[in-house]
Amino acid sequence: MAGRGRAGSGRGVVGLCLALLMVLVGCGGRPATDGAKAEVQRVLDRRATAVLDRDRAAFLRTGALSWFQNLGAVPLAAWSYRVTALHRTGDTATADAELSYRVQGYDRAPVVVGRTLTLSLETGGRWYVDAEGPARKASQQLWDQGEVIGVRGKHSLVLGVGQSSETLHSYADLADHAVPAVSDAWGTHWAGHVVVLVPKSLAGMAGLLGSPASSYRGIAAVTTGETGAQARAPADRIIVNPEAYGVLGPLGKQVVLTHETTHVATRADTTPATPLWLSEGYADWVGYRDSGRTPAQAAPELHESVGEGEVPDALPSDRDFGFSGAATGLAKAYEGGWMACRMIAGRWGEVRLGAFYRAVGTHQKRAGAVEDAMKKVLGTTPEEFTARWQDYLREELS
Repeated sequence: MAGRGRAGSGRGVVGLCLALLMVLVGCGGRPATDGAKAEVQRVLDRRATAVLDRDRAAFLRTGALSWFQNLGAVPLAAWSYRVTALHRTGDTATADAELSYRVQGYDRAPVVVGRTLTLSLETGGRWYVDAEGPARKASQQLWDQGEVIGVRGKHSLVLGVGQSSETLHSYADLADHAVPAVSDAWGTHWAGHVVVLVPKSLAGMAGLLGSPASSYRGIAAVTTGETGAQARAPADRIIVNPEAYGVLGPLGKQVVLTHETTHVATRADTTPATPLWLSEGYADWVGYRDSGRTPAQAAPELHESVGEGEVPDALPSDRDFGFSGAATGLAKAYEGGWMACRMIAGRWGEVRLGAFYRAVGTHQKRAGAVEDAMKKVLGTTPEEFTARWQDYLREELS
């Protein structure tokens, strides 16, 4: 304000400062946000190269060692950052960035996750990463939780934290049995391998999913993935809850891994049009396909209610599959979907069951998708199908 209204050289100095404002803060100040952002990006580019080269010294030159040593067992094909925002206060800054990485031999496309980095300006004007972790509301990565141990199977890569090599080998054995079983039912037009993540605890599982632990208590495993992204989606991760999974018997463990592997195989044909009774029911159908389990054994909750004359009025809704609901209701939803797919396989054949699943997935919206697929593939209507399913429950479970 001191220069307002003055003539001569003072006005020229003010004008010069204004002209340089996009580059400098004041007349000859330190770099503005855009310049600092570019410099931080260059630091993260060097950091990414160090990760791929497994170069500990080069990584240290970009910042604190942090999780670098935890990452050694993870086979990486790509690793890069993109700074999306920089919030600077003097000689410190917080950067929002997207981390993009691919696991060698497993990911068809990069996995992209949000990260937050805190930085400080060293003597000499270079930025240094003091800490890096998941962005707010973003999920953790396995290496954020501790040192990763890796085990390779014939059809699987199992990565764990806080688990013994022997335990991880047992998961690889289950996954290696699941992959051929899924291919036998679904076909071989999918990746034909899986990545299994085994955190130390339920809390670790919840961290990898970016959700409260209470959402997954009692759930043995889940599969991540972008529904509807089809062939562009990266390989899904099967994430295990070691606490719930550990209490299962040998058959239960195999059924769960085969169920989740089915989700990996069917992901490209699973769209927003696919109801959960079909996607979860089909995964259970593949899981139980060669188990020898009877409907009464595999669907105990429905067996009990149908035996008492309580037959569901309709196929399970998506809401019925919510993890936060009552355990009995969730079990009935899974069992109802499984029985529907079992009925299709028994009446129309296994090939038609797969064709029906794919036909529903060709639609991008739920409205009309099931009706159209039932008409074209099964030659029936939703009303007729539901009535037949109710009769099937009575026949098999009474």
